[in-house]
Amino acid sequence: MSEELTKVDSAVQGIETKETTKESKRRASASASGVMNINDLEAQGIELQVAKETQGTGWKINTSPSTVEDKEILKKFLTTPPVKKIDLHFPLGLEVTARNLKGVTIKDAFDAIHKQYKKRADDELDLPYLAGFEWDKEESWTKLIVHLRKDAGMPASSKKKKAAKE
Repeated sequence: MSEELTKVDSAVQGIETKETTKESKRRASASASGVMNINDLEAQGIELQVAKETQGTGWKINTSPSTVEDKEILKKFLTTPPVKKIDLHFPLGLEVTARNLKGVTIKDAFDAIHKQYKKRADDELDLPYLAGFEWDKEESWTKLIVHLRKDAGMPASSKKKKAAKE
């Protein structure tokens, strides 16, 4: 048993190891082109613009984002230019982060907020409706301020108006 195994050695000699043949290939980022990192935007001084569609939703923060009447706005980017992640800061100090490597959409922001508030009862929330988001570069470049209000602030939908007329 002290003899060397020549057949095994010869088999191994002809094979190149993975380390020598494998070039260092790094997987391309999963993010879409044009989607920026919020810290890069701050370094370059590029200002954010928040989607105006978030202000008229009348969405209750402890209900699912799918309850929003106009489902099309959920697909739109929350900010221009689109970012991979952004912090959402509430007036009482709570902070949540919305993330999406292909660009944070309004739905991503709503999902992040809903995750924090879904277990809260209606009577626990002083301001249960989303009024919109505000970006204040003086306060923080990387955060959006979340504004809430007491009522939905939306006029009755056309379906309800038609039902009332009949």
